[in-house]
Amino acid sequence: MRHVTFVRPNLGQGRSADAMAPLVFAILRALTPAEIATTLIDERIEPFVAVPTDLVAMTVETFTARRAYEIADDYRARGVPVVMGGHHPSMLPEEALAHADSVVIGDAEGVWAEVLADAGAGRLRRRYQGGTVSPGVFDRAIFAGKRYTPVSLVQVGRGCRFACDFCSIHAFYGTHRAQRPAAEIAAEIAGLPRRRMIFFVDDNLFWRRDRFVELMTALVPLKRRWSCQISIDVVRDEALLDLMAKAGCALVLIGLESLDKANLKQMHKPWNGVAGDYGQVIARLHARRIMVYGTFVFGYDADTPEAFDRAAVFARMHGLAIANFNPLTPMPGTGLYDRLATEGRLLRPRWWLDPAYRYGDAIFTPRGMSAIDLQEGPMRARRRFYGWRSILARAWHGVLAWRDPVNFGLMLLANLVSRREFLRKQGRGL
Repeated sequence: MRHVTFVRPNLGQGRSADAMAPLVFAILRALTPAEIATTLIDERIEPFVAVPTDLVAMTVETFTARRAYEIADDYRARGVPVVMGGHHPSMLPEEALAHADSVVIGDAEGVWAEVLADAGAGRLRRRYQGGTVSPGVFDRAIFAGKRYTPVSLVQVGRGCRFACDFCSIHAFYGTHRAQRPAAEIAAEIAGLPRRRMIFFVDDNLFWRRDRFVELMTALVPLKRRWSCQISIDVVRDEALLDLMAKAGCALVLIGLESLDKANLKQMHKPWNGVAGDYGQVIARLHARRIMVYGTFVFGYDADTPEAFDRAAVFARMHGLAIANFNPLTPMPGTGLYDRLATEGRLLRPRWWLDPAYRYGDAIFTPRGMSAIDLQEGPMRARRRFYGWRSILARAWHGVLAWRDPVNFGLMLLANLVSRREFLRKQGRGL
């Protein structure tokens, strides 16, 4: 074994302006013996050009599965073995094995040394059962020369303590959580470029209050600006919010999901109300100069065609810095997918392999609207929220709410990138 090629497929054609470095490959590079050369091909930011190699390792999401299978078939036709990992192969290993020599189910780092040894000896097993470990080693040199979004990614742990109906994270990790020590995280951040914002890639940075306090306390002396994904229940704790602000938090991504309580109950997320109404939540964060990136999902049973405009108006009125308005997408392995399949409501049971599918298409029949409504509504909300008048109005709201020129600049840049990306992706084939 002399050379391994890591591949990150794209979900469509064209360069992504918001592509972030795939941290998993920095982990696997760090666990690869120094005598084995590695190459990273990331189709989101560069054209795919196959290089001579002894093994191909791919991370596969549901949206990129079709493209991943094309690339894998090409390599295997030339005699190069392919191993796939990630959420999609873990949920549908038999499907992936029709295109790959081997599949890693779960996190790969715990079995990567075994995969390399078996590949080198020509005895790759069909399946490897990975585990959830604390990711503490990274070799970011593998990203050298690649034009990713200028944000430094850091991972504290994996998994989420909640089990939302639509979310693939719980399907992948269950209730297990691995988390690195706060001192280790602080030491890593201290060595990252100071001019870059830190983004914690954890699906939910708030796991346990005591561990969260340890992390925030360790971040304070670093004086770094950072963002994260976090559950809304953190906002009910005023002391934690104060500590987050002191530690340098500039933006939080919160899954608001819906303005309808019946929808929140159906998606197993009624706890979204524990911190008060959404307006109060946003106001508490803004009072600490923390921007809010809110996400909304449409298609649950209580949604009607009016839900899209209602969400867009809410997001503008409350000055969300960024917002996502997405049609509900049933991912394999989730409770949502199984329920819709049982009810016979899936329009495209294997939508990720369907050549007729286009990004943004409705995948199932909703109750309170037509499939066409579900397809067109999110785009209408995006256009309303990311219109130039809305961007300028929210920017002015931000000047008053955040009182921070850097936040103002970050918000404008993020809006321009988001506007470009949703226009680029909508209607594209996978």
